[in-house]
Amino acid sequence: MSTERIIGLIFLLPILLLSMMAHEVAHGWVAGRLGDPTARQHGRLTANPLKHLDPVGTLMFVITYVLGGFIFGWAKPVPVNPYYFKNRQRGMMVVGLAGPVTNFLTAIVLAVILNLIKPLVPTEALFGQQAMPMWFEVLFLAYQVNIVLGLFNLLPIPPLDGSRVVGGFLSGKAYATWVSFDRYGIFVILAFFFLFQRPFFAILRGAFQAVSRLLLPAYF
Repeated sequence: MSTERIIGLIFLLPILLLSMMAHEVAHGWVAGRLGDPTARQHGRLTANPLKHLDPVGTLMFVITYVLGGFIFGWAKPVPVNPYYFKNRQRGMMVVGLAGPVTNFLTAIVLAVILNLIKPLVPTEALFGQQAMPMWFEVLFLAYQVNIVLGLFNLLPIPPLDGSRVVGGFLSGKAYATWVSFDRYGIFVILAFFFLFQRPFFAILRGAFQAVSRLLLPAYF
């Protein structure tokens, strides 16, 4: 692995931890507002990012970064008890949306900063004739991580957040069947990565670029 990759990885890990922490705390905080104290009782409403670290999900971020592809991964899910909600399907939908929305809001703030500082980026760097400044790389990496976290978690695969959105519109009987697939979700995700890596990343990269053309028109 090149020196640039090693330096990038050093910056990537704290960005990942902070972004995943914000994502999971948002889930727990919204669940708490809806009447569920489970996340607080389990100590998950904390700014300590290590409490939200999922070994496999974090490893996937590192592996995809080191391989030079498009980074993706996930955090340790916050425990939520939907039986505290007045409407558990809609409650889980709102809680599910809280994480990606938090990542997208963070990315929007970072995009505003990146657009404002564009005059500070050397023209040669924009055209690939020299390396981007390190401070730009760090900001862009933080932006990319938050967009990817938001997009990836919106996939309608149980137990990702996108499945909670889908579940909010199902009948009660269909919902019970739908959430029963949660236990198999990690295997589906890993299968997509290992068996359909190229189309999987092509779709994720295309969605990332589409969003970035809106948020970072100065660069895309």
